[in-house]
Amino acid sequence: MAEKHNFGIQPVTCHTWNKDRTGLALSLNSSEVQLYKKNANKWQPTHTLTEHGQRVTSIDWAANSNKIVTCGADRNAYVWTMNEDGSWKPNLVILRINRAATFVKWSPNERKFAVGSGARLISVSYYEDENNWWVSKHIKKPIRSTVTCLDWHPNSILLAAGSTDFKARVFSGYIKEYDTKPDASSWGTKMTFGTLLAEHSNGSGGWVHSVSFSPSGDRLVWVGHDSSVNVVDAAKESLLATVKGTFLPFKSVTWVTENSLVASGYDCNPMLFTYDNGGKLNLIKKLDEAQKKESGTMRQDSYNSISSFDLDNENNSDENEEEYSVFSAMNRFKSLDSHATSGDSSSELKTQHQNTITQVCIFSGTKSNCSKFSTSGVDGNIIIWDVKSLEKSIAGLKIA
Repeated sequence: MAEKHNFGIQPVTCHTWNKDRTGLALSLNSSEVQLYKKNANKWQPTHTLTEHGQRVTSIDWAANSNKIVTCGADRNAYVWTMNEDGSWKPNLVILRINRAATFVKWSPNERKFAVGSGARLISVSYYEDENNWWVSKHIKKPIRSTVTCLDWHPNSILLAAGSTDFKARVFSGYIKEYDTKPDASSWGTKMTFGTLLAEHSNGSGGWVHSVSFSPSGDRLVWVGHDSSVNVVDAAKESLLATVKGTFLPFKSVTWVTENSLVASGYDCNPMLFTYDNGGKLNLIKKLDEAQKKESGTMRQDSYNSISSFDLDNENNSDENEEEYSVFSAMNRFKSLDSHATSGDSSSELKTQHQNTITQVCIFSGTKSNCSKFSTSGVDGNIIIWDVKSLEKSIAGLKIA
């Protein structure tokens, strides 16, 4: 049902995949970006990108051009290009911001990318061949606080943004001298750069953590810190549907078909929602079925690793028992550290992620027909979920 990979005890702040999914880029809550290559069923480290001076906040890997864009709390963004020898060359982007960069996203055509920031603006960056650098244009009004998340419309012109002023907005990212003039969309016809095409409040309040356009581009979903999931349909006169349940807030959301979406966050469990043609949004199922966890203060692998101790040997039983106790305690604290849990064994979760899920993204397929998606967590894990396996393992589940 799920393929689990652990990258240590540090949180996986963000992750992204290359086109054929044999390459992985992630940041472990630090100023570095780690690159991995798949070898059999394991991920082997290949490169470390070290240009950022402070914590990396977001990464995106362009599928066709094979360029990686990163941004960080140091107020910088870099575009990384692979050299012929396999090394990666950074190219500084002129963002012109005075606060941390929070989120970065390539446009579908990979000719531009957008960067959100704490400077209450969005930098839309594009490449100038004559000067050999990336330059930016700013979208400022009416943003009143930090931009936390972004997503591009399939036409690579419209841009959705969520922020800490409790708003989800849709802007025009059309650059006249650079983009091909777009056709009219359900969001509006005025395409001047920075034009506000839609603005929606996040229910009863709360930061907007993640936004995502549907495959058609007509629908926009966002999740907020008030434990809400919201979908607006521009093709139906901006009909808004909202679900608020007993679940904890979500950190990330993506469409997996035109009518289905997966959200995940503080519940440590991906959840499936559907949006029907009647404009109704429903929670369908938690996708991580409860699993039995080993009880006691020591896991089976720890027990096996010390099975060589002969605790029944009378001659050195005291010495072995002391070594056993120390070894058991060390493994216990290591387990608690990796899961960020307290000493109470009852706090161990029955989900595969043992701490907050930081990001969910498409692994295989597209938003219109996702076959696998991945989640990263504060527990240091990245899990790849197979949609068909989920449907088989959970009675009555159909993702359509």
